[in-house]
Amino acid sequence: MDFAQKNILIVGASSGIGLATAKLLHGLGAQLFTASRHLSPELAELHTTHLELDATQPLSPTAFDALPDTLHGFVYCPGSIKLRPFERIPLDDFRADFELNVLGAVQLLQPLMKRLKKAEGASVVLFSTVAATTGMSFHASIATAKAALEGLTRALAAEFAPQNIRVNAVAPSLTNTPLAAPLLNTPEKAEGGAKRHPLQRIGQPEDLAYMASFLLSDHGSFITGQVMPVDGGMGRLK
Repeated sequence: MDFAQKNILIVGASSGIGLATAKLLHGLGAQLFTASRHLSPELAELHTTHLELDATQPLSPTAFDALPDTLHGFVYCPGSIKLRPFERIPLDDFRADFELNVLGAVQLLQPLMKRLKKAEGASVVLFSTVAATTGMSFHASIATAKAALEGLTRALAAEFAPQNIRVNAVAPSLTNTPLAAPLLNTPEKAEGGAKRHPLQRIGQPEDLAYMASFLLSDHGSFITGQVMPVDGGMGRLK
């Protein structure tokens, strides 16, 4: 995959899947732009053009001034994991998950569409979860938000296909990231999580980064409106 001369913006690039994607694309020659609430030391080592922003807060009129006029790719990585019994989930948690996972992507994408259209072949990659299509206990809030994101993915793919803008989502299962650390912080939890997957291991950030990069690349140029599972078989196999 060659990303030379391609401008890619990754939101949520300070850690986890976003950071792994940034590292991979940096190595593949992309002109990389990143955004997150804070610039992590690992991300700083890549010397990207970094935008400090919070996707859940109103955007400054100058939020995207550092971006070029043409954007070839957009990746939205922010996510949340709040697992609770349904009867104990406050409505505010449902709202917060929806704000971060869906409205955050909407708020950033709307003003960026004009830059994506100029690329004459741009790609948008969003992140869902296996729990959006596979019923899992205690996942009501995040499953609801990510299912909405999958609907957004298909709607935008249909709307912008005439402009040759592809929109896809990647649906991971349990992945070894700081966000998932509370679910993997003992050998017993890690082993139990691995055994839930037919492939008998936990996903790694790089597994998701490779899929995101493929969808951004010219090799994925005939793929749009899809939710690509990268879940060790969890969503389809017994």
